[in-house]
Amino acid sequence: MTDTKLTLDTLMLTWQDFAGRIQAFTADLGLAELELECDHVALRVNSADTAQALADAFEARGEIISNNIINGRPILIIKLHQPLILGDQSVYCVELPFPGDKLYPVEGWEHAELVLTVDAKDCDTLAQALISRLPEIQSVLDGKRDIKVKLSSPKGEQERLPNPTIAFKRDGICVKVHAHTIEAVIASEQAE
Repeated sequence: MTDTKLTLDTLMLTWQDFAGRIQAFTADLGLAELELECDHVALRVNSADTAQALADAFEARGEIISNNIINGRPILIIKLHQPLILGDQSVYCVELPFPGDKLYPVEGWEHAELVLTVDAKDCDTLAQALISRLPEIQSVLDGKRDIKVKLSSPKGEQERLPNPTIAFKRDGICVKVHAHTIEAVIASEQAE
C-alpha cells in the first residue's frame, strides 16, 4: 500500500466530486429548498505534518482568520482570496482541523456547513427552527432515514457566540447546519 500525501493540488482535483456529492445530499435532505448560505467547508487530515503543509499552501491563497483550540486541538479557518464554487454559491472559508485522536479512513474534503440564521443558543432551538421551515426533516431527526444525525455545540476557547450545530452524515459525506456564520463566530472571539 502506498502512502499518498494529501496536497492542495489533490484537494482541488477532488473538489468538483465533493461539491456534487454535497449538493446531491443537501437536495435529498430537502435543505436545498431553504437556499441556505454555505459559509465554509471542512477538511479531515490524519497527520500534523499534512495539516501544516496544507495550512502553508492555503495561506498562499488566502489568510488564516482564526487559529483556535476546539476540543483540545488547533482548528484553522482560512479565508480564500478566490472562492470555491459550490453550485451557485461562492465559499470563501475553509476549516482545517489539526488531527486529534481519531484516524479518518479518508483524508480530504469532509463536510460543508450551512447557515440557518436564527437566534438559537442550543441544539433543540435550532432543530425546532429547522423543522418549522422544513417539516419533512423531522423524519431524519427522528432516525427514520438511513442518515446519521449528531447535535453538538462546539466552542472555541474565546467564543462568546453560541453556535449549535446539527450534522447529517451518510456515505462518507456530511452537511452541517448551524445558526451563525463562521466569520460571526470568529468576530465573537475578538469581542470584549
